[in-house]
Amino acid sequence: MSESTTYDVVLLVEQPLSASDAARVRGLHEEVEEQVRYHVLLPVEDAAARVESAMGSIAASEVLASPALVMDSESVAEVQRELLDKARTECNGCVDKLARTGADVSGEVVSLEPVEALAAKVAEVHAAEAIILTRKHVIAEFFHVDWTSRARRRIGVPTLHLLEHESFDEQAEHYGGEGVTGL
Repeated sequence: MSESTTYDVVLLVEQPLSASDAARVRGLHEEVEEQVRYHVLLPVEDAAARVESAMGSIAASEVLASPALVMDSESVAEVQRELLDKARTECNGCVDKLARTGADVSGEVVSLEPVEALAAKVAEVHAAEAIILTRKHVIAEFFHVDWTSRARRRIGVPTLHLLEHESFDEQAEHYGGEGVTGL
């Protein structure tokens, strides 16, 4: 009896997928003979870092924080719960959109640093490839500190970078006819 193999693809997404994003990702694997299984990872924002960033912005503008802006640990925990609930809802939406294209898909919200979470999932499922869907991050990409550049150095499988909510043609315009960034 022959054992069927699975072609595992890990998707690290920065924001919820659109229906077009899901169709584009699914279309990339139409010719794969094995069963393709997608594993969606959506990072959850850290509430403490969000509050700290907001406080830093206030300090940077040389305005002292009012007592109303200082949050106690219970308030930070509540913000974290809200962020986690939002991330779970968004991850479920990504899974649903991919499932509607006929994909075999699972998803999870991750609290680890995104590239570390990607590397762990790639190793766990023995993924054949990784796809990173982000907004444009021109400065990070220029200095090669964006998720894709870091992942390519870290995970050892082909890694494709797609821009969320943009077609292949729109991406080609932004990258001088290059389209998506390479494998």
